[in-house]
Amino acid sequence: MTRIWKSEAGARAVQARYLEFLQHWPVPNRQLRVRTGQGETFIVACGPEGAPPILLLQGSGANAVMWMGDVAAWAVHFRVYAIDLIGEPGLSAPSRPPLGSDAYALWLDDVMQALSLPRASIVGVSLGGWVALDYATRRPERVERLVLLAPSGVGRQKRGFLLKALPVLLLGAWGRRRAMRTLAGRTPAQAPPPNPHFAAFVSLIFEHFRPRREPIPRFSDERLERLSMPVMLIAGGSDPLLDSEETQRRLERWAPRLTVRLLPEAGHVLFGQTAPILEFLSERSASAAASSRSPGYAT
Repeated sequence: MTRIWKSEAGARAVQARYLEFLQHWPVPNRQLRVRTGQGETFIVACGPEGAPPILLLQGSGANAVMWMGDVAAWAVHFRVYAIDLIGEPGLSAPSRPPLGSDAYALWLDDVMQALSLPRASIVGVSLGGWVALDYATRRPERVERLVLLAPSGVGRQKRGFLLKALPVLLLGAWGRRRAMRTLAGRTPAQAPPPNPHFAAFVSLIFEHFRPRREPIPRFSDERLERLSMPVMLIAGGSDPLLDSEETQRRLERWAPRLTVRLLPEAGHVLFGQTAPILEFLSERSASAAASSRSPGYAT
């Protein structure tokens, strides 16, 4: 475990605080631990059993807590599975197989098999967006809809922010807060006010957690051409980590069923997207209902 943590004591402190957050999950839920080829994977499941399934994949340095502001709305209509990525500061195994391999697709195969899901929609953020894209391009037949928030691996990765952020991060909690403000960009007016308890939790994570250092592979055109499912891209026009305009251009070229929300003043951390994502994910249910009411008509 110490490979992803600076110390065992730090790992215990973060995980203890995580468990406290999970006690306040906004809707009734089941906390699952499933076996995979990469070790145990932790999942928070909520929403009606038998409803269309959604898999949620968080970004680097995060865990299922990041979805607590979204799941109450989504779980009304869907069976939601918030999955802790392996190798991240959640309760899943600390395994970090090479990103350039098929290991993450095989891991998600194991997760979906454990959940008895032949097919699901996937929502992924940043690194979670990369994992979601990796799976969708390797297993397009298993992905109903794909939502990507500031996904890695499509547009150019900017190096300047990291060089500027490293000295600031050495300044302790103040430095971590400043780096997070830069990552977030300007928060939209309709977004809920930031939760100070969550901000303190993020600071605690990065006090003790070792983020990935390896470059994140970029997807080739041949891989992106396999995105046959409806795809939603949400990206910040002021993202200091990724070139959002290039991400948009490449997906517009290769994903024929693309919906884009480019937020000009937003950074890498995107707020206030619960309702647009719900609307996009619900289009399938609405289409299916309309089709069932109108037999004999092609759609």
